[in-house]
Amino acid sequence: MKQKSWNINRRQFVRGGGVALALPFLQGMSWGKASGKVLPKRMMLSYVAYGVYEPKTKDGSHHDWNWWPCKDAGPLTFNQSASPFAPLKDSVSYLKGLEHAGGVGMGGHSSGDVFATGADMTVTEKTNNVSVDQVAAKLNGHHTRYPSLVLGTEGGTGSYGSAKTLSHYGPGRPIPSMHRPQEIFNRLFKPYAGKGIEQVRADLKREASVLDLMLDDSKRLHRKLGKEDQGKVDEYLDSIRALEKRVERTSQWTHQPLPNVDTKGLNLEVSHKDPEQYTRCMYDLLYLAFQTDSTRFATLMLESEHSSGSELWNYANYVLGYKGATHDIAHKRPTESGQWDNWRAKQHAYFLERLRNTPEGDSNMLDQTVVVWGSAHPHASHNTRNYPIQVAGGKALGFKHGNLHSFEGEKKVPLANLFVSMLHGVSAPVKSFADSTGMMTELMV
Repeated sequence: MKQKSWNINRRQFVRGGGVALALPFLQGMSWGKASGKVLPKRMMLSYVAYGVYEPKTKDGSHHDWNWWPCKDAGPLTFNQSASPFAPLKDSVSYLKGLEHAGGVGMGGHSSGDVFATGADMTVTEKTNNVSVDQVAAKLNGHHTRYPSLVLGTEGGTGSYGSAKTLSHYGPGRPIPSMHRPQEIFNRLFKPYAGKGIEQVRADLKREASVLDLMLDDSKRLHRKLGKEDQGKVDEYLDSIRALEKRVERTSQWTHQPLPNVDTKGLNLEVSHKDPEQYTRCMYDLLYLAFQTDSTRFATLMLESEHSSGSELWNYANYVLGYKGATHDIAHKRPTESGQWDNWRAKQHAYFLERLRNTPEGDSNMLDQTVVVWGSAHPHASHNTRNYPIQVAGGKALGFKHGNLHSFEGEKKVPLANLFVSMLHGVSAPVKSFADSTGMMTELMV
């Protein structure tokens, strides 16, 4: 594959504060036996809203525009809707019959909130809980400059029932998603806003001192309060400690040179009015973050379940010329439904192929990255069972591919079992996650 002009080059330099430093052998450049480095293990979740198309046929055959690539469990074949993934057959799997029990009672437009968490906010949990990417980040995020990367096409957190982020630190702590390409690029590769490195360190030292004072004052106040108020102050203290850790972490990473990435060919000012270029730019930023080993854990909420306030509401107009809001496709299921799913598949396949076509060690980046792509409701009725789920990559992490797996009927298991297997694959072993009952052995070598 021809190297794109904005890939990093070993001969480029990091310039800042009047000093030019040659780039070190970054993991995105030099993975292999000769370097003696351990290959990174990555995880990503990507979400699409408003469900997918699952038309029925009179003769019981598999519809050519059904989101699922084939009808029966077993080796994959690809219909028209899933055709963009045909070249990736040996690197993808489809999982039918999975869902989060915690999302069943929420309704289609709300179940996206818990896609990455499996939380049961309608029964046992008052707020959303930790997402699978953050479990991995808490255990292994210290290996990279950023513990995780949280992206979304609308940005922010949204609210209960209409989240605009997949990621959550823990109960009641959603992580705002970033959605402006230029800001994402600056956050990743220009985090010091043009300041010299010594000035950055001085600022961080002052910030750390302020946080220390805030912690001391809060602890003194805590002892004078009643039990209920102490609980509120405890939450406040946790927030300060999180800031303190971030400052400490940032300070440590100022001693490591930033990767230098050329933006030529990467349109960071792209508009939602060009859905394909915008979506691919978001995927390209994720690719660069992984390639430079800036982070190993990421989420991308491509559409939220409540997009009426953004240009995403018009995406199908721009892409297909559809006369109506994108959300209407989910309810009315016109003939454009399959074409819409196919368009979304093309964008995700573009990202997977970029990973697969980038050598890493004896294989490629996709083999070192497990990627989940799907939605929290499949049907026009917004039924919250049997999520459309595709898993890709991660062969070097213990995953095997090439089949459609059915977990219906007696084979029923929670979607959270997949998350447990993913966490084990990225060296973040856990006994359980949400309502899991074990590992998803059917997908593992």
